[in-house]
Parts: sequence; structure tokens; C-alpha cells
Amino acid sequence: MRKISKIIVGIIVAVTLVTALYIMINGLGLIDSLDFGAGAYYYADIPGFEKFVNGNAYTSSTPMWVLIALFLIWGALMYKLWVWLDKRQTPKN
Repeated sequence: MRKISKIIVGIIVAVTLVTALYIMINGLGLIDSLDFGAGAYYYADIPGFEKFVNGNAYTSSTPMWVLIALFLIWGALMYKLWVWLDKRQTPKN
């Protein structure tokens, strides 16, 4: 059974690589009018994206410093939770 699963995984990996190379070599999926060149961010191919990132796209009565503080507090809490969970799941020697 292990040998069969290794063969199946090998076939899937090979087919995936061949398919990816075929797509890249033939330039499938590219839109000539949306050529942003190397280093373009993942969202750069969205037409009209600039309307979402200008200063008027988001308005809130909450000051920006409060939003940033909440974001950082949430990140710290999630980090603490992650460390706590990691310690609980690590087997003791």
C-alpha cells in the first residue's frame, strides 16, 4: 500500500510540474493589457485598484491610532495564545 501511494504521489507531482511548465512556457492566462512587469504585487492586476487605496476610500469616526493599537493588541494576544497552545502540545521529556 505504501508503494502504491508513493507512486500516486509521484504521478501527481509530475503532472503538476509538467502542467505548470506548459502554462508558463505558453503564457496561458496572461492579459497583455495588464502587464505590470516583475515585482508587481498580487493585487496589481485588478483594474481600478487605485480607487480602493486612495485616502478617501475608507472613512471612520475611530482615530487611526486606535485602529493600529487594536491591531497590535490582537496580534500580541494571538501570539500569546499560539505560544500557550504550543507549550501544551509539546511532549515533555
